Parts: sequence; structure tokens; C-alpha cells
Amino acid sequence: MYFVMIALLLVALPAGSVALEFLRHPHDHLSIVSSAGCWWTFWAVGVRLSLAGIRQVIQPRFTAAEIFDAHEPAALPIVREVGFGNLAFGTLGILSLFRHDWIVPAAIAGGLYYGLAGFGHVLRKNKNSTEWTAMISDFGICLILGVFLIRTLS
Repeated sequence: MYFVMIALLLVALPAGSVALEFLRHPHDHLSIVSSAGCWWTFWAVGVRLSLAGIRQVIQPRFTAAEIFDAHEPAALPIVREVGFGNLAFGTLGILSLFRHDWIVPAAIAGGLYYGLAGFGHVLRKNKNSTEWTAMISDFGICLILGVFLIRTLS
């Protein structure tokens, strides 16, 4: 289920949203990079981090055990705290769909979070398949948001 959710939230839904936007408004001058930045910020930062945050707050054992292979009960409050941060980032990402002036701040915060999280995974030895998926997807989103930000802010 984790892999399906990642594929949907980080590839299929953002790409589909960009395609649908261009089909609905073929003569709009919005660039593909701007559209991708908007939709990847909404789906990857907003929806994915919100869902992850909800799960980490309600069921911290999944993140602790399945991603980090940590089975100590002492890890659960830390995972729950990470969940609160994910909910904060996720809220900003979701609201950026309604407040377009929030897309860049949400992309900066989310892209930085994903990049740092990716490096955190790199440093860990003996990664399981779930952590490899998290690491690769973290770097992928960081790259997409980074390209968007470079093009937007330059």
C-alpha cells in the first residue's frame, strides 16, 4: 500500500493534474514548469505530508518500524512530533492551491524538507525497501521542486 500511495501522490496525480490543466486551458500562457510546481507542491508537499503526518500522529509505530526499523517504544513520541511537523508543512502545501502566493514558500519548505530527509536516509545503513522508496521519492520531489524554484525565482 505504501508503494501505491507514493506512486499516486508523487507521480500519477501531479502529472495528471498538469495534463488536465493543459487540456482544460490549452491557450493559457502558464508554463509547464509553473503548472508542475503548483501541482507537485499541492500533491507531494500538501497531500503526502498531511497524510504522513496524520499517520505518524495516530499510528507512529508504522514510521518507526516499517521505515526506520525501530521497534523501541521510546521512538514513538519522536515520530509523533515529526508527524506534527508534517501536518504543518502539509497544510501549507494544500492551502497553496487556494493561495497561489503561497506556492513558492510551500515549495521552498517542502523541497528543503524532502532533500534533508533524503540525505538522512542516505546516512542510514541497512535500508529496507520501504526506506529505499522513501529516500528515492524524497530526492525526486526535491529535484522537481528545486527546478520549479530555480525557474520561478530567477
